[in-house]
Amino acid sequence: MSDNSNDSNFEGEGLDPQDFEAFMREFLEKGAAGMDVEKLAAAAGLPNDPAQLAAMLSQLRSALNQSNPDGSAVNWKLASDQARQLAAANSSAISEDVRKQLSDALAIATLWLNQATQISELTQEPKLLSRELWVQDAMPLFQALSSPVAERMSVALSESLQANAPEELSGVLSNATSMMRSMGGALFAMQLGQSLGKLSTEVLTGGDIGLPIFAEQRAAFLTQNLEAYINELDVETDQVLIYLAVRELAHARLFKQSKWLREHVINQITQYAAEIKIDTERIQELTRDFDPNDTAALQQAFQSGAFIAARNEEQGRALESIENILALIEGWVDAITDQATALLPKSIAIGEAVRRRRASGGPAEKTFGTLIGLELRPRRLREAATLWREIGHRLGNEKRDALWNHPDLLPTAQEIVNPELLFARLDGGSDNFDKELRDLLGE
Repeated sequence: MSDNSNDSNFEGEGLDPQDFEAFMREFLEKGAAGMDVEKLAAAAGLPNDPAQLAAMLSQLRSALNQSNPDGSAVNWKLASDQARQLAAANSSAISEDVRKQLSDALAIATLWLNQATQISELTQEPKLLSRELWVQDAMPLFQALSSPVAERMSVALSESLQANAPEELSGVLSNATSMMRSMGGALFAMQLGQSLGKLSTEVLTGGDIGLPIFAEQRAAFLTQNLEAYINELDVETDQVLIYLAVRELAHARLFKQSKWLREHVINQITQYAAEIKIDTERIQELTRDFDPNDTAALQQAFQSGAFIAARNEEQGRALESIENILALIEGWVDAITDQATALLPKSIAIGEAVRRRRASGGPAEKTFGTLIGLELRPRRLREAATLWREIGHRLGNEKRDALWNHPDLLPTAQEIVNPELLFARLDGGSDNFDKELRDLLGE
């Protein structure tokens, strides 16, 4: 630091952006008088454990010293590192017993699933994942989903901090925009990393969040979490594994068959997120009135998504479209799984337990939802599952599954609620359906 800025009073014009950056790095290294770093970490939902806090501050210092490789405001490597550290904390190796039990369950699940759907089998072997490997494989998907909001939040935080800074610092901050954006992006990345790290302890399969983590479509299972979940249920292990294997294989098969589906859903979500507005007044209010000794308001704002402004009508329609496609995906998987596991003695009980778990979602998933302004658990899931069962009953499995060949064939939100509208459109499964499909596919 330059000589005229050795004290904590920033009066004068001698402080330039390099001095300010040096000051911030010194703060991160040594803390600041009157500032409780542990309370600030708690406000963002970050760990209070001394070792984790030290690692967090080290990563934040590193983030500020390095530009992001892709030029974005958010340091995604920092988010990944945070998530993997949490995932690895209590991770255990895959046991041979679980590997054998799951292999047996997958063999049965494949045979039963072949009777319930015309969609072909997967070509790649299922992948068994540790929690840390799940974070590594899932990170590209979560980055794509959260990038629009992350970029907007980083810019908004930077602008708000500059707008509410003391007058004597305004000149310095205006010249340090890049650093402030990096700092906001680093804090967002750390919050995201915490959410994903905790989520790695909750998910059971590759498609458990509603979207497949692999672009090439393969089934995946987090064996440690599966063991913990099965222990909570009063059901035989082999039956639970068969049921969950059927669900995961059905989910992966659907996305393999409908090659357009994964990109379609991700594009819908990212386009919706790109239109999300940040509540700058709320940010300004909190940064202006922030008391380091009382972080409850800031913590609540982070966890509740208070920084995200209310949706407009156009966003509401876009959200309905996203929820519709997610409900159709989950509903189809439910219908196929129930059909395929009809011979499983405890299938109804297991199915209800899975549906309750999926409907409520875990704490980490809800936190992620607030970060991107969108929960991945759709409404009308039961109605969608009922619709798919009725389509199979009236039209047969082949025509039911053929509806996934093109997005324009899928049931609309109105048709989910009123299935007769869909059957009127398909004309009871007559030649009009086949003609519509050929026209859409250009055949």
